[in-house]
Amino acid sequence: MSNEVLSPAEMAEADRRAIAAGPFDGIGLMRRAGQAVASLALARHPAAERFHVLCGPGNNGGDGYGAARLLHESGAAVSLWAVGAPRPGGDAALAAAECPLTPQALAGFEAGPGTVVIDALYGAGLSKPLAGDAARAVDIATERKLPVIAVDLPSGVSGDSGRVLGCAFQAEVTVTFARKKPGHLLLPGRQLCGEVVLADIGIGDAVIGELRIKTFENTPALWQAGFPRPAADTHKYRRGHVNVFSGGPSATGAARLSALAAARAGAGAVTVLSPGNAMQVNAAHLTSIMLRKVDDTATLAAILDDSRPAAFVLGPGFGVGEKARDFALAVLGDGQGRQNGVEGLVLDADGITSFEDHPASLFITAGAKGAAKLVMTPHEGEFSRLFSSLAGDDSLSKLDKARKAAARSHAVMIYKGADTVIAAPDGRAAINANAAPWLATAGSGDVLAGVVAGLLAQGMPAFEAACAAVWLHAEAGSSFGPGLIAEDLPQALVPLLRSLANST
Repeated sequence: MSNEVLSPAEMAEADRRAIAAGPFDGIGLMRRAGQAVASLALARHPAAERFHVLCGPGNNGGDGYGAARLLHESGAAVSLWAVGAPRPGGDAALAAAECPLTPQALAGFEAGPGTVVIDALYGAGLSKPLAGDAARAVDIATERKLPVIAVDLPSGVSGDSGRVLGCAFQAEVTVTFARKKPGHLLLPGRQLCGEVVLADIGIGDAVIGELRIKTFENTPALWQAGFPRPAADTHKYRRGHVNVFSGGPSATGAARLSALAAARAGAGAVTVLSPGNAMQVNAAHLTSIMLRKVDDTATLAAILDDSRPAAFVLGPGFGVGEKARDFALAVLGDGQGRQNGVEGLVLDADGITSFEDHPASLFITAGAKGAAKLVMTPHEGEFSRLFSSLAGDDSLSKLDKARKAAARSHAVMIYKGADTVIAAPDGRAAINANAAPWLATAGSGDVLAGVVAGLLAQGMPAFEAACAAVWLHAEAGSSFGPGLIAEDLPQALVPLLRSLANST
């Protein structure tokens, strides 16, 4: 698998292990990195008047020295600018010694039209805001709209969080090595990286495997093996039954969106659980989706006693309050190890907000032995209501927050946004990078909740179901494009599901 995402610290350990295992030593890996950067620079900008290579004092700068040497040997015009000197005896110092160009002080950096900047200042190793001569170089490249090729990460972008430290280069393309880092996928880093090119410099999959990485880029490779495929002798209830709680008569549309999405995702049967006063409204709009009256936990109990596989969605248009809490806790189980045959509960929107002042009851019930799996789908505001201490901790990345929230709540967390993070209580996490701006429309989240439930009901594990649903939801938004409204999303899933079915 090549979709592991390594923190800067994990990448440093991968480097160390690769060097120890051979065949490449440290300077050997650095030379290969420089070659990857130089080759891309020449391929992308064969007519460049000059390449300005900016080198820092660390290993990122060493990659830059190697790239500058190779560009110079190819006959390209190269100017070399440096800030600080590499540590004597280190790999970066060896790379600098191999480069025949005399570095100029970065303080004097100037670049005109037709030139290309290769940013090898700090990469993922930066731990403090970019300032001084480096910040001035960013300003020059930005103001003059110069194409920037970043080595590893645009200098100024945190490799751990994707945040901008002071200021940062806007790269046209970023060349990174072996695996991506969180800063390549989390915003705003993802936008500042431009296109990310992953170069093989000799750090093998076996080395990465030794690290037991728990962070991934959310691609089908992560979950496709467990994607549900109906057997030839299946029937509708064997394909799973999704139950979606509806709100009152003036707030029924969100539940129906979730229900339709669950059906499109492959659930064999889907039922809207409606309060009595909304039965007529729901009945007027439902065809293949079933309808059942549920006004209280007593009537819900009969549904929970059904042993057929089922998943529930609670929250879309439901309303905030005690009723939502009671229904959610009943679906999860009574805390005594009773699971009621329920595969999982997707708690969304009002369902999340209903526990704002009562989070412990939710977390304890979700963590009880035998409880149904809990998947929560908060956007930024809902996350802040349920996890205020995490949301307000600026030392944590979005990845860190999602992980801690998942562990605290015993739930799979879908922390939504343009850089959605999916995290499991066991520490696994995936960062989604295929989101489209067209998904920023009312009802989009209701559809996502339904897709998660549809996959859960078919027996897909909760983390994998959440990852698959997020990817499919985003891909559907991208494929539809401008003009998208939430009602379009379930139908837009069809070609994607067909493609997944045909790929095995």
